[in-house]
Amino acid sequence: QVQLVESGGGLVQPGGSLSLSCTTTGSIFMINAVGWYRQAPGKERTLVARVTSGHSVDYADSVKGRFTISRNNALNTVHLQMSSLKPEDTAVYYCNALGYTQAREVFDVWGQGTQVTVSV
Repeated sequence: QVQLVESGGGLVQPGGSLSLSCTTTGSIFMINAVGWYRQAPGKERTLVARVTSGHSVDYADSVKGRFTISRNNALNTVHLQMSSLKPEDTAVYYCNALGYTQAREVFDVWGQGTQVTVSV
C-alpha cells in the first residue's frame, strides 16, 4: 500500500559529493518521519539521518557536518545531500518512512536500497 523508492546512488571518489532521493507513495494520511539508513557488508543497518513532520532533524555523529537531509512539506520527498564522502560511507542506503495510512493504520516501510560506493 505504501511504497518507497530511493535513487541517486553511485560511485564517487573520496571527498566527492552525491545526492540521494526518497519518494513515498500510496494511500497515506500522514508521514511522521523519514530516515536514511545504511548497511555495509557484514555490518548492522544504522541510522544516517532522520527528519520528522515537526521538522526535527537527527544525524549520526559520523556524518554530521557532511550530510544534509531535506524534505518537502508532505514529507513524501526527502533528499540526502552527501559531501566530503569517505570510503567508510560505502554502503547500501535505505529510506524508511513512518506514518499513518488513510485507514489510520501505522506503517513502517522501507525502500529497496541504493548502493553508494566511495572509492578511488
